[in-house]
Amino acid sequence: MSKAPIHPKKPAPKEGEINEARKQGRYIQAVGRRKTAAALVRLSGGHGQFLINGKPLKEYFRMSRLEFLASIPLLKLKLSDKYNVSVKVKGSGIRAQAEAVRLGLSRALSIKNPDFKKRLRKLGYLTRDARMVERKKYGLKKARRAPQWAKR
Repeated sequence: MSKAPIHPKKPAPKEGEINEARKQGRYIQAVGRRKTAAALVRLSGGHGQFLINGKPLKEYFRMSRLEFLASIPLLKLKLSDKYNVSVKVKGSGIRAQAEAVRLGLSRALSIKNPDFKKRLRKLGYLTRDARMVERKKYGLKKARRAPQWAKR
């Protein structure tokens, strides 16, 4: 009895192709994380296009404060019209995703120009926020919430 053939998944781009694009200077890539959100940011020269998961920034982050939070490194350095930004973000909530995008964008800018690194560090955008959700413990209802106690 013969086994059914295993169908391969969609072939991933070859490692050489990815490195070749990086070597040619087409983009700079960096990762930003916050809680369980992870953002892969690609920064390339351009005219200010900002896409997150294939959607424009204003469409993905509908609240203006989250839009501002995600793009603030470009705004502070006055570079919003000089670079195209493409982001793939997943996990956690919308606020954590915006902060992950901010960290990834700051890291990409610091790779692009070491002078930016000093300014971004001073503004606090290159610091990873290490706070995570505390795990639930056995015998408790949540991480710290104990069951209600009754004397009688």
